[in-house]
Amino acid sequence: MNFPNYFSDAEASFNEGDYVIFGVPYDKTGSFRRGTKKAPYSIRQASWNFESYDLLTEVDLKNLNIHDYGDLDINNDESSVMRQKVEEFVLRILDNKKIPISIGGEHTITVPIINAYKKKNKNIGVIVFDAHLDFKDTYENNPHSHACVVRRISDIIGVDNVVVLGVRSGTKDEFEEGQKSGLLHLNSFDIKRNGIEWALNQVSKKFKDKDIYITLDIDSIDPSFAPGTSTPEPFGLEPFDILSCIKKFSSKLIGSDIVEVCPPYDKGETAILAARILRYIIAEISLNKT
Repeated sequence: MNFPNYFSDAEASFNEGDYVIFGVPYDKTGSFRRGTKKAPYSIRQASWNFESYDLLTEVDLKNLNIHDYGDLDINNDESSVMRQKVEEFVLRILDNKKIPISIGGEHTITVPIINAYKKKNKNIGVIVFDAHLDFKDTYENNPHSHACVVRRISDIIGVDNVVVLGVRSGTKDEFEEGQKSGLLHLNSFDIKRNGIEWALNQVSKKFKDKDIYITLDIDSIDPSFAPGTSTPEPFGLEPFDILSCIKKFSSKLIGSDIVEVCPPYDKGETAILAARILRYIIAEISLNKT
């Protein structure tokens, strides 16, 4: 069955919307599995599975002003063109005092989003959920590869304003460079051992005076929960870990994205999880919105 190609309960116009969902169907730098450009459609379709009422927050999303802009016209653009289009659109959202919620696409879409926040002089800390450190300066002669996302975000806002949670993969050079640069990254093994609250308390101390942006690479979650992703890595986080983070920082959350869902590689489970998390993000933000 095909449902409407917009996110469920996103019935408001752009002008009415407090939250603006938009898709970025881009996967040009993928290095293992391709297909993340199909994620925005799949996640929107999955969103129709859920009731408008969110039990965790007691928020009914049908009472919120949510707008789904649709997908940006990315096609097969070069990376520089994609970044320009995403940045310009996010600037438009921020200029209109709305909250951007983006659906990728590959993780490179996050870089121009953060650049837009920087141009608006936003004092933000970025929480990156990712199985991979993504701190390479270049990958396959491309400094704008998905494998360089954390490095590029750090270039924009400073490495002290970036935290990576759930990491469990990267080159030895990456980890050494991250250590040298002062990048706070907490691996999934230590989080499992010490608990997600241990990790979130470290983030809270680091970002105590900042607004928060969360970028969720779905591969941060263990592939037993989210098999449909571009570069699956075993021994990951659990979905409840993500919910704990969203809840803890919801009062400071000013935007988010979900990336690297790769629909060709499962039977829709990962898109369903991503859609549910996205709904929870909006519901939690709404509880603190004045």
